[in-house]
Amino acid sequence: MRNLHFRRAARTSVLGGAALVAALALTACQGGDTAAADNAAGSAPQKPAAGTSAAPASDSTKTDGSGTSASGTTSGTNSGSGSDTAKESGSATRAPAAKQPQDSDTGSGSLPTCTGANTKLTITSVQRPVNHMLLTVTNTGSKACNAFYYPFLKFGEAQSVPPVVEDSKPQAVVTISPGESAYAGVTTSSADGSGTGGYSTQELAVGFQDRNSGSAGGMVDVPLGKDVYVDSTLTVTYWQSEMDNALMY
Repeated sequence: MRNLHFRRAARTSVLGGAALVAALALTACQGGDTAAADNAAGSAPQKPAAGTSAAPASDSTKTDGSGTSASGTTSGTNSGSGSDTAKESGSATRAPAAKQPQDSDTGSGSLPTCTGANTKLTITSVQRPVNHMLLTVTNTGSKACNAFYYPFLKFGEAQSVPPVVEDSKPQAVVTISPGESAYAGVTTSSADGSGTGGYSTQELAVGFQDRNSGSAGGMVDVPLGKDVYVDSTLTVTYWQSEMDNALMY
């Protein structure tokens, strides 16, 4: 009877020990899982709180090369950059377009037309090309003036002005600054003697044109200083800003 009681007590002790070992093993496993979970939670990126940006504040102005910042907005809209904001909105102020030279009759703030009142005219013979003369107009005023088209020429008692060489027309109106000059080439007669109606004279009158191809001021007498022979091949060029351009026709 005593032996039976002893065996039951021993079996109960063994079962209790086994239960204790199982409980300790379960506790260890749970502790390991908890540590692993804690480690995983520490290494995983933290989600930003609602209403906050995932990127640091200092990265908000960095761009990816296309003009777009990390927050998805363009760099031109950053506060404190007024010029960039103007570029993005299209409201940047543009410089006014330059105005074309205007005749003195078209506005009080425009350049005056070159006339005998604000210029001085001289004419000289040249060696090359043959039978050519160079007409020079110098601005004697205090303001730049526009020399429109070509000069009207009247040699002696001629009843009409000579034609212009159309190929000599410049790309823009010649503007003469104070103290500066412009030029026109004059072919007085043909080099081979093919011209007709020739005559010699020491008188020359020169007139200017306005923007509308009309006469600007009166004719100005220009001393020739010697007899000059002219015939039906008499021509004149447009006003030129360079002397060489006036003598190439």
